[in-house]
Amino acid sequence: MRRVTFSRNFTLSLSRTCRCYCKYCSFATHAAHLYPPHEVEAMLDEAVRRNAKELLVLTGERPEVNVEVAGRLAGYGHPDFTSYVAWTCQRALDRGLLPHTNLGVLDRPDLGRLREVTASQGLMLESISDRLMETVHAGSPTKHPRRRLETIRLAGELRIPFTSGILVGIGETPDDRIASLEALAAVHAEYGHLQEVILQNYVPHPRYYGREPAQIADAAQRAPDAGRPVEPELPGWATPISLDDMRELIRASRRLMPDVGIQVPPNLSDWWLPLVEEGATDLGGLSANGDHISPEHPFPSPHRMRKDLAPRGYALTERLCVYPQYMTGEWLDQSVLDVVKGRFWSFIPRRGSGRREERTIRRDLVPAAIARARDGSWLTDEELTALFAETRPEAIEDIRQAADELRAELAGDEVTFVVNRNINVSNICVVGCAFCGFGQGRRSPDSYEHGRDEFVRRVEEAAEAGATEICMQSGIHPDWTLESYVDWLLLAKETEPDIHLHAYSPMEVDRMCEVSGLPPARVFERLLEAGLGSTPGTAAEVLHDGVRERISPNKLPVARWIEIVEAAHGAGIRSSATVMFGHVEESWELAEHMRVIRALQERTGGFTEFVPLSFIPFHTLLGRTHGIEEISREENLKHTAVFRLALGRSIPNVQASWVKMGLDAATESLRWGVNDLGGTLMEESISRMAGSYHGTMLTPEQLIGAAHAAGRPAAQRDTLYRVLETF
Repeated sequence: MRRVTFSRNFTLSLSRTCRCYCKYCSFATHAAHLYPPHEVEAMLDEAVRRNAKELLVLTGERPEVNVEVAGRLAGYGHPDFTSYVAWTCQRALDRGLLPHTNLGVLDRPDLGRLREVTASQGLMLESISDRLMETVHAGSPTKHPRRRLETIRLAGELRIPFTSGILVGIGETPDDRIASLEALAAVHAEYGHLQEVILQNYVPHPRYYGREPAQIADAAQRAPDAGRPVEPELPGWATPISLDDMRELIRASRRLMPDVGIQVPPNLSDWWLPLVEEGATDLGGLSANGDHISPEHPFPSPHRMRKDLAPRGYALTERLCVYPQYMTGEWLDQSVLDVVKGRFWSFIPRRGSGRREERTIRRDLVPAAIARARDGSWLTDEELTALFAETRPEAIEDIRQAADELRAELAGDEVTFVVNRNINVSNICVVGCAFCGFGQGRRSPDSYEHGRDEFVRRVEEAAEAGATEICMQSGIHPDWTLESYVDWLLLAKETEPDIHLHAYSPMEVDRMCEVSGLPPARVFERLLEAGLGSTPGTAAEVLHDGVRERISPNKLPVARWIEIVEAAHGAGIRSSATVMFGHVEESWELAEHMRVIRALQERTGGFTEFVPLSFIPFHTLLGRTHGIEEISREENLKHTAVFRLALGRSIPNVQASWVKMGLDAATESLRWGVNDLGGTLMEESISRMAGSYHGTMLTPEQLIGAAHAAGRPAAQRDTLYRVLETF
């Protein structure tokens, strides 16, 4: 799915007093308007209460030209308006809000002062046409395109992440619009500082005559279903704008500035969705208190837009006001970067993750790739990327059939399962993964740690229920030593000597190495002596360092994961292999993950099974900050089939996680390349605490019923896929 972004912001119209007389503007006033400090503080607190991340500071141009405004500023202790804006931004940063300012034309010193306290700034070019200075911009000296381009250029020299754009329909010609985009592209080519370009269509507004647009906007946003207001007739100087006009501008923007985001306002027309399909990448700041420029036009809710976008293959995700590629000390003042790191670290890209990189999807490669994958051949990165990104129903059906045929060849028709119990000994964890709802700090009311008696009771219950396997994984506990991990194995074996212990993820083994000073091979020797039978290949997530460091910056890198799993296989310990998908990863990053897994398997032969794990977003930081919804059943099944094809003949067993996808979808996945339904589990804390609603235990009878519902025989197996009983 292609991601479409938005920012969760709160608008502060600090002063509407303006020196300009633009004919299309209902925001500006020529009376004195300036919020006093105590009201500013109250609005910042309100922004925090409304869960905004961005503070959008809107103002008129040079409000201090008004004598009364200048007097108020002096009374507040500020020599000029920029000083007051900087004070406001600092108060926002103190509350964890990231300021984005749009103050109009500024000189270098003012831009520099604001750079110290803002995450980004903006100024609409509006139009390159000088002719408009005689019509809609008459009496507005700072609307001259030369002056506005100079401010945009100065922002580039100062390395300020910047937003600009054009206002369409104010009397300009189609050629003027393209020329305006060309002017922005030329400045961006010089400095690389334009993070997005706004293509904003003009809508006529009524005059508000003393009414406060901020209050109108907030009221409209709180009652968004009141219907679109009746707009005044289009003024004589305005130009009617069509959907085709906007589509042409998106095509031009993509051609002229392929690395710059393209924003379209979703509240000013009904055509935002076709424009996304044309190539728009962003829906702007969906302000919690409405649109102060067009106050009677409320923003649609992210939930509504997400529902409209998802069936068309787009994922609506949240961004900050500063785009990922600018989140460095080169572009941000350290005080601003500290807020990003402290409050919004999961947005920070590392080694490529999160950058605006749209690779070409070679759909023409799909038919041949399916045929070669069915024969077990290695696929190229381009071919795998195309398969993961495929949306055409007929091609997806071909993928399904090929995966099902490959499954039948390698694993037969038998559907296997294991009777096991999960024991998550403790969820106390020091890692802090953004995708995890399981790990808790020691003082969290949701944290726990089993004692020895409780652990023994759970092992005994598992044996009484006929379990052949105990699966043990926990958080990375700050107090546990290598001996702690060894002791849990010894206690389990002392309680039930014959039970198979499938225990300890590569992350846990890495921790054992860290606290003991031993290499992985020596650690595995100790674990084998204590009774370890096999190890889960979890902590894999997506084996691409950019993705891993974005969703879990404190977790082990890809090379270390490979080193630990390879050491396990070298010690004769079999393991599973996993992937966690359906979050911030791209199709080409999943292709890289599968290349790593298959190459490792062809070196060692140590993987018993491959387990796709779809991301559960509901109770996780990543789900909240990025607006990620649970992957659809259809996408889940398609990905499952592609995982089977990507493995070729290297790993015969592909398992469906009924905890993640539900038993109905897991049953359907038996037609999509799956031959194993996993375990009965008896308990499962990791997915449950992330918000999974599919339960934590199934009986053997339910798993047998699922296999039979798919028209397939069932078999109980052990951990190493030896069949124990057939049904």
